[in-house]
Amino acid sequence: MTQAARASLATFLLLTSLFLVADISAGQRPPKDLDAFVEQVRRDFEVPGIGLAIVKDGAIVVAKGYGLADREQSTPVDAHTIFAIASNTKAFTSTALGILVEDGKLKWDDPVVNYLPWFMLSDPYVTREITVRDLLVHRSGLGLGQGDLLLFPPSSYERKEIVRRLRYLQLKTSFRSAYAYDNVLYLVAGELVEAVSGQSWEEFVEKRIFDKIRMTDSKTRIEQVLAARNVAQPYIMFYRELHLIGHDAAPNHAPAGGIYSSAADMAQWLRVQLDSGRVDNFLRLFTPTTTEQLWSYITPIPIGNPEPEMARFRSQFCGYGLGFAVWDYRGHKIVSHGGVLGGYVSRVTMVPGINLGVVVLTNQMSEYSNTAITRHVIDHYLEVADIDWLATMKVLAARERTTLAADEREILATRDSTSAPSLPNSAYAGMYDDIWYGDILIAEEQGKLTIQFSRTPSLVGDLEHWQYDTFIVRWRDRALGADAFITFALNPDGTIDQAKMKAVSPATDFSYDFQDLLLKPVQKAQKKL
Repeated sequence: MTQAARASLATFLLLTSLFLVADISAGQRPPKDLDAFVEQVRRDFEVPGIGLAIVKDGAIVVAKGYGLADREQSTPVDAHTIFAIASNTKAFTSTALGILVEDGKLKWDDPVVNYLPWFMLSDPYVTREITVRDLLVHRSGLGLGQGDLLLFPPSSYERKEIVRRLRYLQLKTSFRSAYAYDNVLYLVAGELVEAVSGQSWEEFVEKRIFDKIRMTDSKTRIEQVLAARNVAQPYIMFYRELHLIGHDAAPNHAPAGGIYSSAADMAQWLRVQLDSGRVDNFLRLFTPTTTEQLWSYITPIPIGNPEPEMARFRSQFCGYGLGFAVWDYRGHKIVSHGGVLGGYVSRVTMVPGINLGVVVLTNQMSEYSNTAITRHVIDHYLEVADIDWLATMKVLAARERTTLAADEREILATRDSTSAPSLPNSAYAGMYDDIWYGDILIAEEQGKLTIQFSRTPSLVGDLEHWQYDTFIVRWRDRALGADAFITFALNPDGTIDQAKMKAVSPATDFSYDFQDLLLKPVQKAQKKL
């Protein structure tokens, strides 16, 4: 589709959505206080900009923006401002596979190796038995976020190389026995799309999904995002101030979390998902059979004990389907997913029983703001008003901050500040190798130790002695929020045997899976960072 055609189509869709908004019935109308509520949420959680879409009974009730896409330029958010939807991309990847199933090019329960003979995990049995469906439902035996350092923060590994390196990840549990959210197997799903369609994942999603649904704002490639004009810039909060950061999106992780989209486009996505794949009276993206596959949960997700304020909303069931989580709220089935990526949070929520869909997109990493808006809208359509979701989320956010501060004090209290390292700094310096990640350089510079991950440009840091043979890695990019312990173990002769890492703070994003690394010395390194 040409740029001119896309622009014309965008105008048509905007006019269509305005018509729908103007012609909605009383039962489709959004909360009267919606704009004021969203603005209050935005201010209280210091979110620069928000994109919001509501679809009810097939009508686009709301598709609009609030606040700023770019604080520095004072650019407002509108219905067509694009945000990273992060892991909400997973539903597009699973839908792509569903389309290919309907095309007769693959089957959900066929082994992956039938289509990707070179694919391998560390366990030969799992390699042989893992199916197309298994790639999407987080039950492979991999641990939470295991292998994510291959792609996050953005690395120089190509997608196929990441998939090939999965054979070196030791599984944490037995196959299909436990839920553990992963990203890396969605990269395998992306390779599967390419293998059976003859198109790259990006091409397939653009042509077979975006173009058919008329999602004219949406992007699958970071170069498209960087060239676009109407982009919500990413911000994060650290040192109690809001900071603009760079885009974390990279080509290698696209099938797991690479799509950027707008409120207007996500409204179209909701309409099609809620209508079992029907785009209009003449076109279907997929059939109701695929909807049933996508929305049926396969892997049970353990239900924990919620905070006291949320106890009465505790789910009775919760599980993961094909790119969606499935659970219950106030007696209604919910089909949803969240997405978090440096400076962005997205939340897609559907309540099929009342034909309702809500999308909230933000350019600040505040999940509480997304939850407050989503629950406020759902409760309006369920005709209940027994809780102030903004006030509740503010209480939960404050409690989380207090808990994290207490955890950090507890970590500090365990330190023996009088201890010293066993060796001089020069003895720790050298090239280290991890079997699945690759090379990591520890060097001595002006009497101090530094670290650099060879394939991840932003993972450059300084080692600060903590206690004994443990140091803290302080990443130079402070926006990462992922400082990590590194502990060295010695051989009997006093040389380095190995080193292990783990995040310092429990608040560190699980994709920083430092704990899965086992660093072995390779050679002394003189290279400077």
